Amino acid sequence: MSRAKIFNNTEIAFQLKSDSELERAFFLFKMISHQPLVRIGTAATNFALKANLPVEGLIRSTVFDHFCGGVNEDDCLQVIDNMFDKSVSSVLDYSVEGKEVETQFDAAFQKTLEIIEFAEKKDAMPIAVFKPSGFGRLYLYEKKGEGIAFTDDEQEEWDRVVARYHAVCKLGKEKDVEILIDAEESWMQDAADELVEEMMRLYNTEKAIVYNTLQMYRWDRLDYLKAIHARSKKENFKLGMKIVRGAYMEKERERAVIKKYPSPICKDKEASDVNFNNAQTYIINNLDDISLFIGTHNEESSYLAMEQMETLEIAKNDNRVWFGQLYGMSDHISFNLAKAGYNVAKYVPFGPVKDVMPYLIRRAEENTSVAGQTNRELNLLKQEKKRRKV
Repeated sequence: MSRAKIFNNTEIAFQLKSDSELERAFFLFKMISHQPLVRIGTAATNFALKANLPVEGLIRSTVFDHFCGGVNEDDCLQVIDNMFDKSVSSVLDYSVEGKEVETQFDAAFQKTLEIIEFAEKKDAMPIAVFKPSGFGRLYLYEKKGEGIAFTDDEQEEWDRVVARYHAVCKLGKEKDVEILIDAEESWMQDAADELVEEMMRLYNTEKAIVYNTLQMYRWDRLDYLKAIHARSKKENFKLGMKIVRGAYMEKERERAVIKKYPSPICKDKEASDVNFNNAQTYIINNLDDISLFIGTHNEESSYLAMEQMETLEIAKNDNRVWFGQLYGMSDHISFNLAKAGYNVAKYVPFGPVKDVMPYLIRRAEENTSVAGQTNRELNLLKQEKKRRKV
């Protein structure tokens, strides 16, 4: 098959979707393509959930079932098994966001440990993930990153955050399950970076188990990558890096204006794309030291990685290179890459419907800001609907 056309194969892309699921996907992306509708829908959904109106069933049968695997791990099993039949692995992502108290951090921590234990028994789940804000308050990360001393109570609280990281990374190493640690807002990221680097020093001694995440719409991330690479070589530990474009652009720019500091975000999409591709190229050229998880819905970056792997004679199934997309999006990339023999994993969000709604709303809002991507999804779905009617 021509490399240039691999992502146009809709038969492979949507092989797991029934006709009704195809229609639902088309409807959802059509809705998401209209910014005013997303804003109205978001406000109405938030209101309905806060007022305890009986809308969970409707949400579950539409947007939730399209973008999420289920309400708990067992609920996700059919999705996981179906995708693995087509050589696509799963990263179970407990997508409960915005929590602020210790009992909730402990619950997210316990859930992550359970997922690692669960993943060890399933070949379809070689990777686990957590968000820094799932294990501790953003305020603590921010204060730590700014070098402001903690109160005694805050220090105890931070020690618990660090202990959660250690327990998860240690278990990941014991069970040989790789741990992706997501990136969040720039103002909390310095403390998270420092903590993840500490985990890599301890647990990435033979190979990458712990992965940090680089949001490449930040113009400083390539320099950070080169600096941590130099440290890892000097101190003899392996790096794991997930690269993404980023998820908090509007929020980042607004805060920079309000607080009068230079925006950490690249000046435009083209600069972000160049930055992403440069980081990807740098890592692929240093695979002996750095393992790579390419979190992208961008076809050009995916093609570039494929070409670079071929040029450098890196096997398609080399465990040091993974491609990843979100469940419910970019199936034309995921399933065609897997069919071609590459390592591919879908992030599969799960959790109680009400608790996962902030994640789903963020997803919808991100999609409206990437109009070209949403249109691409719509065109491919339209193409597949037409193909099935022939």
